[in-house]
Parts: sequence; structure tokens; C-alpha cells
Amino acid sequence: MKTYVAKPAEVERKWYVVDAEDLVLGRMAVEIADTLRGKHKPTFSPHVDCGDFVIVINAEKVHLTGNKRAGENFYWHTGHHGGIKSQTLGERLDGKHPERVVIKAVERMITRNPLGSQVMTKLKVYAGPEHPHEAQQPEVLDIAARNRKNKRAA
Repeated sequence: MKTYVAKPAEVERKWYVVDAEDLVLGRMAVEIADTLRGKHKPTFSPHVDCGDFVIVINAEKVHLTGNKRAGENFYWHTGHHGGIKSQTLGERLDGKHPERVVIKAVERMITRNPLGSQVMTKLKVYAGPEHPHEAQQPEVLDIAARNRKNKRAA
């Protein structure tokens, strides 16, 4: 018996839309990362981009468990002396670009190589309920129904 290896030209891609309202961030990110990689397909090959497109809406309404909203910090350096800056996860979600929290959560679950960069181009995240991808006729990916822990009331 021969092992099937997917070829990039043979891959069929679907579009999925995920409503992130009241979904637990980490659990949602795992499901999205698996869909982007194509691990849910029987034709998965680890060295080929077999995944589907994922649109995430309502990223600003994602749920964080525990004390992550106030306790988890993001650090960066401006390049100047004493230029270390920090921001809590809650400040990021309430700030100008709340969709970047979801992008970072998914990005950290994807391999860090050229294939991972290619996979991340298929993720589209929007802070509000509107998205410009209606022409692709995305199917609803109901992450909350997969496990009762995936959705929390705010």
C-alpha cells in the first residue's frame, strides 16, 4: 500500500466563518490553527499547505479565562535606552486593534517557517460583525458546539 501525499495543485480549499463572541481565546485558536493547517482533512500532508480559509468576526468580544485580562502582559522595546513598553491583554482587547490578539494567539500555534507564513495568509480577522468575504460563501464553523468548555458567558 502506498502513502498518499497531497500536491499543492490538488488541494481544495473551503471558506469558514467563526463568530468569536464569548469563545475562549486559546480553545478557539487551537481549532482555527488546525483548520488553517488542514489537519481536519484526511488528505493532510505536513509539508503542503492543505488548509482552508478562516474568517473570524467579533474578535473584540472574545472571552479570557482566569486573570489573563489583567495579568498577562505583552512586552516590546522601542530601540531607545529604557524603551521597554508593556500592555496587558485587556488593554489590547479594549484598544485600537483588538483583532491582533486573535492573530497572535493563532500565529503562536502555527509553525515558524515559510510554510507557516503561507498558512497565516489564509486567516482573516475582524473586530466587528462585518466582513468583506461574502462572495466566497463561507460556511459557519461552530467551535462552541464541539466542547462545552469552548464557550463562556461574559
